[in-house]
Amino acid sequence: MLHAHLTTLHVVSLILEAFAAQPELTEQLLAGSGIAAADLGCVDTRITRTQELQVCANALHLRSDLGLELGRRMHVSAYGMVGYAALSSATFGDAWQLLLHYPALLGTYFKMDLQIEGELAWVSASDYQHAPALQVFNLEMCLASLKLTCDDLLGRPLELSGAQFSYAEPAYSNRYLLSFTCPLQFNAPRNAFAFPADWLQRRLPLADPVTHNEMLARCRKQNAEFTTRQTWLSRVRQLLAEQLSAPPGLELLAQQLHCSPRTLRRHLQELGTHYQELLDELRFEQAKNLLSQEDWPICRIAEHLGFSETASFRHAFQRWSGVPPSRFRA
Repeated sequence: MLHAHLTTLHVVSLILEAFAAQPELTEQLLAGSGIAAADLGCVDTRITRTQELQVCANALHLRSDLGLELGRRMHVSAYGMVGYAALSSATFGDAWQLLLHYPALLGTYFKMDLQIEGELAWVSASDYQHAPALQVFNLEMCLASLKLTCDDLLGRPLELSGAQFSYAEPAYSNRYLLSFTCPLQFNAPRNAFAFPADWLQRRLPLADPVTHNEMLARCRKQNAEFTTRQTWLSRVRQLLAEQLSAPPGLELLAQQLHCSPRTLRRHLQELGTHYQELLDELRFEQAKNLLSQEDWPICRIAEHLGFSETASFRHAFQRWSGVPPSRFRA
């Protein structure tokens, strides 16, 4: 499965909207993400998953049920072209087949699946590979959003038969009933919700074959471009990750990629990033991992990440996270 490395500012914007009554929190919400308030007005801005997760982590400290709240705000239109293609599909089942066929365009942190078990269809989310502390938050946002997407597709609330969650029941479990009006089971073997399978045969109110074919063609093109770009970006990240202790620099990295520095800059710009941002992102990820290991002194971490002085690493980490490395470790 291809997970998106880059994403839009949609989730970040939704988070700021959720705290719109407290504008003084904007700086705190964006702390350590590298996102400026001015960036929010640029519709074409792309950010990394690491940046998005940092804002999510900041917000989660302020509101524990935020994942559910964001999910209830993420309509089918939040999924872009693939969302509109699903809206114009012939049946509910066709729409789900389309959504699952383009996971990269769906942009979720999970592997999504739909399985028929007897008379029920189960939509499940699995294979989470990101920040462990945000897994429940992301599950709540993902499943609540997909339930809302079902309602949008059908033009009416989807009648659920049950919902299962693999974690312990949270203190705010009553908030789940705003999205999942059905029996809830926590400490379950999966994360999923179920509905009568015969709903998959229902015709969608906005079904339109002409519009659907046009949207489908755009989805294929967008997916091909996205896949190519993400494969290339993954190669860039891999090369940098292998040389963090002695970063190659833009010109040497371009030689390793068999292209000119100008071409490398242009490709990165098209992907909404640049060399230093990728290097900082990888260093930040590695620094957080190493700081969680007590046998790695900060001076050794600095050297391992290619910093000539420990002070330089401390300043960089403060800029990335909003706190010094010693405080982060504590």
